[in-house]
This record gives sequence, structure tokens and C-alpha cells, in this order.
Amino acid sequence: MTRSDKHESLKNLPGVDHILELVKKDDRFLDIPRSVILDSVRSALENIRKNILADIETPITDDTILMKMQLIAKEKIRPRLVSVINATGVVLHTNLGRALLCDDALKNITSVAQSYSNLELKIKTGKRGIRYEAVDELICELTGAQSAIAVNNNAGAVLLALNTIAEDTQVVVSRGELVEIGGSFRVPDVMSKSGCILKEVGTTNRTHLKDYENAISDNTGLFLKVHASNYKIEGFTASVALKDLVLLGKNTNIPVMEDLGSGTLIDFSKYGLPPEPTVADSVRSGADVVTFSGDKLLGGPQTGIIVGRKETIDQIKKNPLTRALRVDKLTLAALESTLKLYRDEEKAVREIPTLKMLTLSFKDICEKATLLFKTIKGDIGSLADFDFADLNSRPGGGSFPDLNLPTRCITIQPKNMSVSKLEINMRLATPAIIGRIENNKYILDPRTIQNGQEAIISSTLAKVLVKK
Repeated sequence: MTRSDKHESLKNLPGVDHILELVKKDDRFLDIPRSVILDSVRSALENIRKNILADIETPITDDTILMKMQLIAKEKIRPRLVSVINATGVVLHTNLGRALLCDDALKNITSVAQSYSNLELKIKTGKRGIRYEAVDELICELTGAQSAIAVNNNAGAVLLALNTIAEDTQVVVSRGELVEIGGSFRVPDVMSKSGCILKEVGTTNRTHLKDYENAISDNTGLFLKVHASNYKIEGFTASVALKDLVLLGKNTNIPVMEDLGSGTLIDFSKYGLPPEPTVADSVRSGADVVTFSGDKLLGGPQTGIIVGRKETIDQIKKNPLTRALRVDKLTLAALESTLKLYRDEEKAVREIPTLKMLTLSFKDICEKATLLFKTIKGDIGSLADFDFADLNSRPGGGSFPDLNLPTRCITIQPKNMSVSKLEINMRLATPAIIGRIENNKYILDPRTIQNGQEAIISSTLAKVLVKK
């Protein structure tokens, strides 16, 4: 395209006002806000302008501009946070929102969200209440702690507890426990922001009680133990048990805090999984404060839960940071409903999605795989080769490091596209289906596929596989 041709094409571009007049008569834009329409007009015209300057042949008609506008407008108004189907087999998938909420939690959220609530009102007295009272007694009942409080996440819980107990003093912690929580957030960084002074002891693989003893000074404010919930050190190792650290704390009048990370209220070893210390175990060991997550092994909403001695928790509740880290009414509604299920452990394992998926028997997995296989076979026919494969699922979410959960997956090898192209197309579908690739095969793991999603996955596969 010559310079004069480009100039002529640019000159023929219609003005924004002209397109806006056309939009008024076009039913496709009836429910689209005017601000979005205006942005879409400008974006469509700018895209055409760039194509002309780049010598890309582009029709310049009212219809083509309106079509471009419609696509742009749809993209602008679509929700950014949407539901997806998790077929990866990673139960607590951080990128996919971690724990799914149980039905009771969803019902309670709806009830509280669509009407006013007694969030900070004592109905019996008519006086102002405290939002944490919705869950603190329940948490204490389940853990044996004297008092409790829930904040927005476990990093916030650790920050708040450290700031309250040990600001401007030394916090003694083993080098082997200075973990990275995720997203580049590290325990030393959280400690620094809390106003504490980090005092590392021991080595990466071995720390002894004498290391803590030798670190004590006039400015020692806290012993901190961080549970290895998202990593594992094997071989020539040594660490100090919480009960021994608590005894040292009592003898030296230094408080002890444990960050459990994932945190669990049930003994997973009863279900064939590796033992994880429960919150109740830590409380019984005598720790002054224990922190843990609500949206990992607990299977509830994103929260950080702090339990411990009443006098310590009372101090934490009075900290001005508590207001900045407080949870909202919907989180409290979901957390309360989730915690109530733990009064009956069998019911909790049956109805809390995270617990159900983690403890699913191999027999049940095989039944889910067979159903998915039959559904797919009926829809995609000869468009791909597919089979069963015994592989592994993962707990995810910084819990049970290196644990593989036996599973039976469906493997798919398309005949008219690459496996990577299939993965991309499934991910870009509506709803997005997130699988994984192993050994150049597309993998669907039924452990994390929810009941009723088999037909959606199958029909999406059929649509995707006919595309070239």
C-alpha cells in the first residue's frame, strides 16, 4: 500500500459520532453501558488505523466496524473472575482458588448476603457486638484453645500475632523453618514487617534445643516454630518438638508460637494419608499461640485463624492492625458453616469437598474414571485416541509435600492437532477446562472433577477436536 493509499484509507475512516449514531439503531448494543460502547468505538477505530499503517488489508465499512465493536464490548463486559473445571487432580490448586466450599457454607453465604445480619449486634441485648464471636467459640470447641480470632489469611494471622507479642524484640526461629509461603512471600519478610527482629538458630537441616537456649538474650520476645507444611527435608536432619520448645519457654518465661501453615482439624492418618499435626495437638502441647489457614486442609474460605491462651488472644484483638486484617460477613458465614460440620467428623469428610477429594478411595476414583470414559467415548468417537492410565493426584496448596495420591485418569491423544493445542483450546473454552499434560498426552484426572461436570467436559472435547 502506497503512502497516498494509506492516507486515503485513513481519511475514509468514519468518525466516532457517526458510529455512535449507528449503535443507537443496533439491537446488539441495547444492554451494553454507554461508557463501554464509547471505549469500544475508539478501540475498533484505533485497531483499523494500526492495520492500515502496518499494510494489513482491512475492510472499512460500517458493518465491519460494528462487528469489531461488538467483540471488543463483549470482552470488556465479561466477568474476569469465572468458574472453571479443575481436571488437574490438584485438590488445593492455588491458581484455581484452593478449597471448594461445602453446600452449607454456600447456603449461609446467600442468606447473609441478601439481607442484613447481626454481624456486630448482640440481638439479645441490642448492644454492639464483635464480629469474631460468630466463630471464636466454635473454633475453641474444636481445638481446645482458650480463645480464637479469624483474620483475612494466614500470613495476616502470623503478622498480627508477631506484631502483638514480639514487636521490637528478637524472635528465635530455626533456619530450616524460614519458609517461603508462596507468591514470593517469605517468613523473614513477614517478620520484618511485623516489627520483630529475626534471630536465626541451627542450620538448614539440623536444629537442637540448645540452639534456642544459646540464643536467649534480654531482648528475646518469642520462640517461633514453623511447621513444614509445604516442604520436606530428608536425610541427616533434626528439629525440636513443639512440646520441648514449650517447656523451654515456660522455664525462661518466653512465649511460644507455632505457625501450622495448612492446619488440620482431623487426623488424616486414619484415612491412609501421612499424619499431619492437628491444631488440637499444638494446643495440647501448650503453645501460647497457633496460626493456620482456613482455605487449605480445613476446606473453608480464605482466612487466617489464630488460637491460643485467652490473655494473648485478647491482646491480639486489641491491636489496631486487627481492623485492617478483619474478615467480612460472607467469610464468617462460610467459615462458621464449615466448622460446624467438624462436630461430626464422618459428616465433615463426606460433605467438605476438600476432605472428600483427599480421602477418596481408589475404587471410587475408578468408578468416576469409568463414567467419564464412557461419556467421552460417546461424544468424540474416532476424533482422538483415549485410554485409562493409573497416575497420581496431588494435594496442593502447600500441604502434604511430596505426597502422591493414586488415581485413574483418562488420557487423550488428538488426531488432528497437537496435545498442547488441545490443552490451550480446552483452557479457552467456556467454561474453561484445566487439565494437564504428561508424556505427550492430555490428562483428565477425575479426583477433582465434580459430579455432573463429565458431560460438560465431553461436549467441550467434541467441539474442540473438530477444529483444525
